[in-house]
Amino acid sequence: MRIGMMADVYKPHVSGVTNHIALTKKYLEEAGHEVYIFTFGDEDYIDDETNVIRSPGVPVMVPVAEMDVQVNIRHSRSAQYLLHTMDVVHVHHPFLSGQLALRYCRNRGIPIVFTNHTRYDLYSHAYLPWIPEVFGETFLKAYMPNFCRSIDMVVAPSQGMKEILIKLGVNSQIEVVPNGVDLTNIDTNLQPFDQSEFGFSPTDIVFTYVGRLGPEKNLPFLLRAFGGVAQAYDNARLLIVGEGPEKENLEDRVLHMGLQEKVQFTGLIPYDQLPNFLLMADVFVTASITEVHPLTVIEAMAAGLPVLGIQSPGVGDTVVDGKTGFLVSDDIAAFTAKMTRLLIEDAERKNMSQQAKIEARKYAIERTSKILVDRYEDVVERKKEEEKSLLTKVILFYDKLRL
Repeated sequence: MRIGMMADVYKPHVSGVTNHIALTKKYLEEAGHEVYIFTFGDEDYIDDETNVIRSPGVPVMVPVAEMDVQVNIRHSRSAQYLLHTMDVVHVHHPFLSGQLALRYCRNRGIPIVFTNHTRYDLYSHAYLPWIPEVFGETFLKAYMPNFCRSIDMVVAPSQGMKEILIKLGVNSQIEVVPNGVDLTNIDTNLQPFDQSEFGFSPTDIVFTYVGRLGPEKNLPFLLRAFGGVAQAYDNARLLIVGEGPEKENLEDRVLHMGLQEKVQFTGLIPYDQLPNFLLMADVFVTASITEVHPLTVIEAMAAGLPVLGIQSPGVGDTVVDGKTGFLVSDDIAAFTAKMTRLLIEDAERKNMSQQAKIEARKYAIERTSKILVDRYEDVVERKKEEEKSLLTKVILFYDKLRL
C-alpha cells in the first residue's frame, strides 16, 4: 500500500506528533508498505529517512512558542503529482494540510484519513490568550464538523479525544486508534544514568517530568505541589526533562522557592537517551490537562514508572488509577497528597511499577500500526464500493435516457 502522511511541520521540529509520524512510518515500512511524508520547508535539512517530500515554505515566527515554522498554501507540482499516486492519505494537522488533502485528493477518489492529535481548544488559550474563549470554540465548532464530514475516516488516539470531538459537533464516525510507542527502545536492562550526575543520592526518590516546557503544561502547579512535598521530605527530588519557552520562568520560580538543590533541569535531550533518564527515576509526574494521548506517559510506564497526573482526557485514558499510578482532580492539595504517598509507600510504588510495565504493552507500535493498517484497508475498500455504486447509478441513468 502507498501511504501519504501530510503534516504542516516535520523534522527537525521536535514534538510528540513528529515522533509519532516518524515511528509509525518506520514500522509501516518494515511491514512492507511505501510511506511518504509531505511537509513544508527546511529543504536543506538532511533527513535520516527516505521519502520525505518537502515543498518550499515561508517562515512564520510564533513568538510565544519561541519557534518558527515554514508553511505554504500549496505543495510543489512534483509533490502534488506524487500525492495523486497514493492509495490513502493520512492527515496529521487539520487546517493547512487538511485543506490541501481535500484539494488534491478528494476529486481523485483517494481516501483521506485524519488523526486529531491536539487539544486545539486549550492550546489556543495557552498561545493566544488575548482571543476570547468563545471565538476559539466557535471557530472549532464551525470548522471541525464540516472538515470531518468531508473526509473518509476520523481517528482519535483516545476515547477522551473522541468525546471532545463529539462535543465540538463532529458527527462522523470516529475510530479510536492509540498512538504507538517503540517499547523495544525501553529495555529495562539498559543502564540508567547515574543519579549523582544530577546531585541526587541513591536514597533519593526521583520524580520526573518529560515534555515541552510550555504554558499549556501547567508546570507551575507541578512545582508548587513538589515544593510542599520537598519541604516535608528531604529525599524528594524532581528532574525536569525538556525544553520550551517557559524554562527560564520555571528556573526563576525554583530559585525563589529555594528548591535549586532539589530540582534539576536537563534541557533538550536526544530522544534515544530518554530511556536512560526514565530508568533513573522512580515516579513520572505531569500536571498537564491538554494531552490527547501522551506518549511520554506510556514510555514512562514501559520503563516501570508509576504515573501521577490530573484526571483529564489523554492522561485519564492511559493511567489506571490505583493500579498504574494515581489520577487526581485539578487540586493542589490532592496532587501533593498523592505525590507524598508515592514517595513514602515503597511497596505500593514498586507494585505499581510492575503493573505499569504490563499496561504499557497494549500501546506497542507493532500492535497499533497493525490496527492502523486495518483501518486504512477498511477505508480503501469502502471507497471502492462507493465508486462502484456511483458508477452503477451513472450507467442506470444513461440506460434510462436511451429508453
